[in-house]
Amino acid sequence: MRMLALASALCLALLGTVARADTGIEIDHPWARATPPSAANGAVYLKIINHGADDTLTAASTPAAGKAELHVSTNDNGVMKMRPLADVAVKAGSTVAFKPGGMHIMLLGLKAPLKDGQSFPLTLTFRKAGTIATTVKVQKPGASAPGDMPGMKM
Repeated sequence: MRMLALASALCLALLGTVARADTGIEIDHPWARATPPSAANGAVYLKIINHGADDTLTAASTPAAGKAELHVSTNDNGVMKMRPLADVAVKAGSTVAFKPGGMHIMLLGLKAPLKDGQSFPLTLTFRKAGTIATTVKVQKPGASAPGDMPGMKM
């Protein structure tokens, strides 16, 4: 049984997914766009799938930036605005998407540019599930999803 659990965890890691069976929280395909050399900030996108009880994402952290904050972008009469979020509810049986133009994890004070093909650690903190560590894969500038190829919209 232990080997099966280990094999399952390895497969999920290779697919870009981290699951905590004891909490029911699954982090699916965390990714970021590459940044220009002079960029001070970046953003992380991912999906949180909750197979367990209601929970709340309260924080994020990474050694790649001075600070990581939960943010949301909104369109207010044609003007894009961004604001921080104190937390994000993750209801039982739901999927919460952090994607370009919506909720995201803002990386403030990048310690180095995010480069295509690299990866960096990210820790998410949930009110009930505690901390879940994952790895963010950096995509090409302008990518809209993991593995996105410029000019190819599906």
